[in-house]
Amino acid sequence: MGVLEGKVCIVTGGAGSIGLATARLFLAQGARVMLADLPTQALEEAARSLASPQVQWSATDVSQAASVQALIEATTARWGPIDVLFSNAGNFGTVAPIDQYPEDTFDAVYAVHVKGAFLLAKYGVPQMHDGGSVVITSSVAATRGDPGVYGYITAKHAQVGLMRCLAKELAPRRIRVNSIHPGPIANEFQRAVEADLTKLIHRDGGEFFDEQTPLGRHGTPQEVAQSVLYLASAQSSYTTGLMLMVDGGMSV
Repeated sequence: MGVLEGKVCIVTGGAGSIGLATARLFLAQGARVMLADLPTQALEEAARSLASPQVQWSATDVSQAASVQALIEATTARWGPIDVLFSNAGNFGTVAPIDQYPEDTFDAVYAVHVKGAFLLAKYGVPQMHDGGSVVITSSVAATRGDPGVYGYITAKHAQVGLMRCLAKELAPRRIRVNSIHPGPIANEFQRAVEADLTKLIHRDGGEFFDEQTPLGRHGTPQEVAQSVLYLASAQSSYTTGLMLMVDGGMSV
C-alpha cells in the first residue's frame, strides 16, 4: 500500500515539470490527483502522459477566486474531501533595475505566487479532512535577495509568511502546512530565468548557478517531488511550519 493510498490531492502548476513529477509520484503512492494549470493544451497533455484513471484536470487561474473555487468544487464533486493541497503554480517575471522593473510584471508575479497560494488555502482548507497537508512551493530565493529580481524574490518571501500563519491556524485540525524551497532545477522554468540572468551578468547563467550551489549541479524535478511526498504524507506527521530546502546547499 502506498503512503498516499486513497488520498485526494490537488496539484497546481500541474503541467510544469515539478508539478507533473509530483503528480506521477503521488499516483504511484495510491493517490487521486487533480491537476490544475492555466494552459489547457499543456494540462491535457500532462494528464494524458500520466495514463491513470486516478487523475483528472481542471484549467485554473490561481489568481482568480472564481477559478479556484471551481477547482475545489470539481475535485470534491468527484472524490470527496481533500487530503493534500500542493500550491505549486508559479511565474518568474523578469530581472531589471528597480527604476525599470515593470509594475504590471510585479503584480502578475505576486498574484500567482502569493494570492494564488492564499486562494487555494482559503477555498481548499474548508473542504479538507483533518490531518491533511498543505505544501507551498517557494524557492531558495525566499532566503536571499538579489538585484533586479523584485517580483519573484518578494513573492517567495511572502509565501513563507503565509505558510507560517496557516501552520499556526490549522494545527488544531492537525493539518500540517510547510513550504518547499528548490534551488536551480533542470527545467524550462529555470532555463528562462538563466536566460534573463545571462543578459544581466554577461556570463552563462546556468554555470553561475552551479558555482553558487555546493553540490555543483542543478537538481531534478523528481528530487523535488520526493521531498513534496514527504511533506504530503504521514511520514512528516510531526512537521509543520517548516521551510524545507531542496537546493543543493545553495542557502547554506
